Amino acid sequence: MRVPALPLVLKAYRAGLYLGEPAIAGLLAWRSHRGKEDPGRLPERRGRPGRARPTGKLVWMHGASIGESLSLIGLVSGMIARGFSVLVTTGTKSAAELLSTRLPAGAVHQYMPLDAPRWIERFLDHWQPDLALVAESEIWPNTVISLHRRAIPLILVNGRMSERSFKGWARSPRTAEALLSRISICLVQTKADAERYARLGAPRVKVVGNLKYDSAVPPADAQQLAYLGDMIGDRPVWVAASTHPGEDEVIAEAHALLKDRLPNLLTVIVPRHPRRGEDVAASAAAAGLRTSRRAMNGRPHAGVDLYVADTLGELGLFYRVSRLVFLGGSLVPHGGQNPIEPVRLDTAVLHGPHVGNFLEPYRALDAAGGALTVTDARDLAAAVGDLLADHRRIDAMAERGHAALKPFEGAVARTLAVLDPFVAQLTLAARSLA
Repeated sequence: MRVPALPLVLKAYRAGLYLGEPAIAGLLAWRSHRGKEDPGRLPERRGRPGRARPTGKLVWMHGASIGESLSLIGLVSGMIARGFSVLVTTGTKSAAELLSTRLPAGAVHQYMPLDAPRWIERFLDHWQPDLALVAESEIWPNTVISLHRRAIPLILVNGRMSERSFKGWARSPRTAEALLSRISICLVQTKADAERYARLGAPRVKVVGNLKYDSAVPPADAQQLAYLGDMIGDRPVWVAASTHPGEDEVIAEAHALLKDRLPNLLTVIVPRHPRRGEDVAASAAAAGLRTSRRAMNGRPHAGVDLYVADTLGELGLFYRVSRLVFLGGSLVPHGGQNPIEPVRLDTAVLHGPHVGNFLEPYRALDAAGGALTVTDARDLAAAVGDLLADHRRIDAMAERGHAALKPFEGAVARTLAVLDPFVAQLTLAARSLA
């Protein structure tokens, strides 16, 4: 199929990043100094490999951050089972740290190079992927162009496009069409996503659902779970997970409102970004609560009202500590956090009104009675108090949550079914060269 020529804006973008390469290197150095890059692996961000390429067929998968990369794990396992080695790239330190414990044998991790043409070419020269998969909305122009010129099929998986993103792309229709027409197929989450990609010029779009519904539940260290369970004992406990600035004060106020009703209450806050632990503890202290921070080796002992779990990769542990979870990013206009994992771990879910990032699962959960919406500290305190006093209601919400999300499962199998013709073609090509 003929693809449109690159418009002037994309040619200018490529030229600009050729000329601006020293400035981008300087940006990486600055980010490393600020702790936002791994200094020991900084060359990977410039396309220099950190390890040898595995022999045989290789599929490259990219997920920008934690959520996107974890959604790929089912596909990683599926492609390994089909005889491929898998390279997984991410753009953040937190995702890299988490994947170090989650990737199966047969997969390796590298940092994604920035979209400078020479860096991308260097990366592709070394890894020589047979197939490339990018998650959600990671459409980097030079990467797309380079893969297309090398005739390496590029597939968008778990694709999504908000109305806001669509309007942004629609202001540059020739650019959108030039890039999307170079993607072999866009596998998207919903019909609305499919319509937006098609309107922007993607010639091949298919709805397969959201890979996150099939993701494995986050693990938990059994010893730590037993230790925390013994320390908490029979205290009523709830968890506020993945909180953002502006929400911690609300959670602390909710705890303060519940003090008379539940004098032994333990509130656990898991901030979305662990580096915010000190600020979270300060907010709680300002509300008169006794706090302790996990990152400082603090414990949720009897003298602690609010425990700050400011560590990375332990959400699975705290989802198992309590069966009542408030999901952050929803009392402030961030768009909400993923409710699928806590629901699959048998929790009742509370959330604020701002859940646009995960509108489909929240609508299903709310309609089924597996989740409740709260709008402020009083709402939150009332819901927490009522639910902690009625474990049968928590059981019922958890059961309804499971039932509400069940129809959305199966995206991994549907995605792999679309990939199988590519796999077959690559397998035949390899045999013909043998």
